[in-house]
Amino acid sequence: MLYISDETIDRWIKEDVPYLDLTTLTLGIGGHQGKICFTAREYTVLSGVEEVLRIFTKLGITPIRALSTGTLVDKGDVFIEAEGLASSLHMAWKLSMNILEYSSGIATRTKKMVDKVKAVNPEMTVLATRKSFPGTKELSIKAILAGGAFPHRLGLSETILIFKQHLAFLGDINDLARVIRQNKAYACEKKIIVEVETLDDARLLIEAGVSGLQFDKLPANDLKLIVAQIRGINPNIVLLGAGGINGDNIEEFAHTGIDAAVTTAMYFGKPSDIGVTMVRI
Repeated sequence: MLYISDETIDRWIKEDVPYLDLTTLTLGIGGHQGKICFTAREYTVLSGVEEVLRIFTKLGITPIRALSTGTLVDKGDVFIEAEGLASSLHMAWKLSMNILEYSSGIATRTKKMVDKVKAVNPEMTVLATRKSFPGTKELSIKAILAGGAFPHRLGLSETILIFKQHLAFLGDINDLARVIRQNKAYACEKKIIVEVETLDDARLLIEAGVSGLQFDKLPANDLKLIVAQIRGINPNIVLLGAGGINGDNIEEFAHTGIDAAVTTAMYFGKPSDIGVTMVRI
């Protein structure tokens, strides 16, 4: 689904185990053979499982059974079982649990929002912003895909997305309209999306040839009226709603007629509750 390098996996392990596991060493239990099990304590959409299995492999742990990323599990479901030396199991334990809990938390929140949207408008998409915490982007992207959403923008190198902060260096909306015409020739294979606040600005930019418009922090009722008017001008233009959209109000935005809801909400919330047990064998 998504490639994460061996270098990244190694860095995660090294970050948590810079030298050795002092506790296991001093207890003298590292040479015992054991089994580790990961169990869901609540409804969860799994994510990060494959990365945990790669951590196991690097530490000499043998997976016995594992459910894949994107699988729905309920309270009490065991989704990973593995065997190895106690020293290895303890090195893998918290790192693996952190990856699973945080990634699955994002995936679960994402799926709940996607389900709410699809129940109202099956054609509408949920897009996740690039506001994930630095250093966690790969796991975050994998998690939102597992939950049924799609990345809004993977990075600055990917798309042309123009905000009012760009206008501070251009002039006004009329200057932007002129630049867009030039951009369409310069980056002819790229779509140009502009964040707008008014219907008049939207009309001007549609005439300039933008591919899509993004409306920020408009109440759902106001956005619904503007969307209807814009569809009358250009029924094929991509329309996005953004700003303040979350799991509690996303259904309201699903009724507006936008093509996608852009949200950060899936990144913030409690991790999934996952239990870990070990036994000596």
